[in-house]
Amino acid sequence: MKTYIGIDVSLASSAVCVLDEYGQVVKRAQIDSEPEAFIAFLQDLPWPVEAIGLEAGPLSQWLHRGLGEAGFELILMETRQVKAVLKAMPVKTDRRDAEGIARLLRMGWFRPVHCKSVSAQEMRALLSARKAVQKAALDIEQSLRGVLRNFGMKLGPVGKGKGRYEARVRELVAGNYALEAAASAILGARAMLRDKLTALDRRVLELARQDEACRLMMTMPGVGAVVALTVRAAIDDPARFRSSREVGPWVGLTPRREQSGERDIIGRITKAGDAGLRTALFNAATVMMNRARPCWLKAWGMQVAKRRGSKRATVAVARRIGVVLHRMWLDGTEFRPQRDPVTAAA
Repeated sequence: MKTYIGIDVSLASSAVCVLDEYGQVVKRAQIDSEPEAFIAFLQDLPWPVEAIGLEAGPLSQWLHRGLGEAGFELILMETRQVKAVLKAMPVKTDRRDAEGIARLLRMGWFRPVHCKSVSAQEMRALLSARKAVQKAALDIEQSLRGVLRNFGMKLGPVGKGKGRYEARVRELVAGNYALEAAASAILGARAMLRDKLTALDRRVLELARQDEACRLMMTMPGVGAVVALTVRAAIDDPARFRSSREVGPWVGLTPRREQSGERDIIGRITKAGDAGLRTALFNAATVMMNRARPCWLKAWGMQVAKRRGSKRATVAVARRIGVVLHRMWLDGTEFRPQRDPVTAAA
């Protein structure tokens, strides 16, 4: 008897449901969310296992690696599709979610997700830490602006020069002991965050320069170390795409379409896939369209802007940047400012 196992993973424990080949529940369990607990449960099953599936999430990569080392093949299922199906159930519990995942697995109605390598996860962790520190620094600066605004003190635009922000704040609060104490505490925290952000930026740049794929990507105008590492960590294995054109829909930069009978609506972009990668590509496209040196891709974007407007053109350039970066990585070639057969095919 073939069995299909669905797992609904939580931080402390996970619900497990085992279905037979006819769709009947043969076993349910609640086990610890640890690879060792899953391995012991699977080894004790008296039936052959056809497939094991769980929704892609924060713990899925770790569990996939642990079970894979023990000889069990785990299928990661695309989150948006699984959630849409499970949302249709009138009563939602962990037990029912595990059963729903098992039924999707048995029917084959799911989209598998690539399990990233350890190096890709480490790159993503570094980028996530940088983003968190950067956001904290910006938030604390805006908070100080709000505090000063209550007293009619307008900080105004401050240049990027080192010490200008702090000098302007101390100039405004001079003579007010209460505000001096408040501003001094916030400026101290800001200085620490900025130092950490500078150290992370150096680490990101060093890592990008050491990686061959990132070095190739950074030859494209508008693509720096952060964008290159984001693309490198998100795609991980360029060979998993049959064509470079698949990168655009995968990252959610193609229009959604809703067709029913005589109605056919083409809407905004789908925003499927990795939001961080989508943002990085959009930022690279913005730099290319506004500040980068001339190249065939920028010229193409300018032509699109004349027909459809600058916002749509930037999205179109972002999609094409993703496609071209994938092709450059796969072929091991640098970006060529002049149009050639490789970029024309992309």
